Amino acid sequence: MSSTPNSISIKSIYTDFKAITKAGLAISVVFSSIAGFLLGVSDFHSLDWIILLKLAVGGYCMVGASNAYNQVIEKDLDALMDRTKNRPVASGRMKSNVALVVASILTVVGIVLLYTINPKTAMFGAISIFLYTSIYTPLKTVTSLSVFVGAFPGAIPFMLGWVAATGNFGIEAGTLFLIQFFWQFPHFWAIGWFLYEDYEKAGFFMLPTGKKDKGTALQIILYTIWLIVASLLPSLGFTGQLFISPVAAVLVFLLGLWMLFYSVKLYQLRTAKAARTLMLVSVSYITLLQLIYIFDKILR
Repeated sequence: MSSTPNSISIKSIYTDFKAITKAGLAISVVFSSIAGFLLGVSDFHSLDWIILLKLAVGGYCMVGASNAYNQVIEKDLDALMDRTKNRPVASGRMKSNVALVVASILTVVGIVLLYTINPKTAMFGAISIFLYTSIYTPLKTVTSLSVFVGAFPGAIPFMLGWVAATGNFGIEAGTLFLIQFFWQFPHFWAIGWFLYEDYEKAGFFMLPTGKKDKGTALQIILYTIWLIVASLLPSLGFTGQLFISPVAAVLVFLLGLWMLFYSVKLYQLRTAKAARTLMLVSVSYITLLQLIYIFDKILR
């Protein structure tokens, strides 16, 4: 019986670690970085698995650190919202200073791992933490422009993988950044829409017009169109070593039309259900887009 408390303690620590680093989100971000890395390598047969592992673990640490800092800063606001009130710090299960220690350790480990890949990768990782915690997080209760600011650190992972693979930031990495940058807006505005009432409790301004209205829905459509345009740039021959075949371009275009369809649906219905559907479609969109890019490179 003496082992039971210990096993419960280990399980609770593991559960709280997943919660404070937002493991689901962190893993999806790491997937974006890996996708960018695979697009950046010159030859799949000589893939450096050690670097890929460093990128995955370092990337998780950086995202986890950002989320941990965020939960310390917003602990009182998190306690007001249904979707966040059970987070470790907000609920009181984890003290703020413990969370800060966890975040600091993750930051150091993440930056060191990324630096051993190359200095530029570490630099962009550090920039993402700074933008997310020091600018995006405080702005959430001030202005809807916080989503614009948050789109910068949110767009870094895809291009971070390219920089890790090549050591360079050029038109290729910039294009990957642009794709994920435009994707942030319909994705997060959809979340802001169906969680509007919950965000309102904490005074968060997420929607561009501040309301669940046609103006917000129209901007979601416009940014989805910009996303489609950005995702097709590699097919035009102006993005250096990053390019996709005509077949991949057609698939990417159809994928974009799929997301645009649900953006228009939100404009027509303006319901929480339509917004939630668009959010789920947007998550599938970015994952499928990255897979199309990767498989197109493999099959060429």
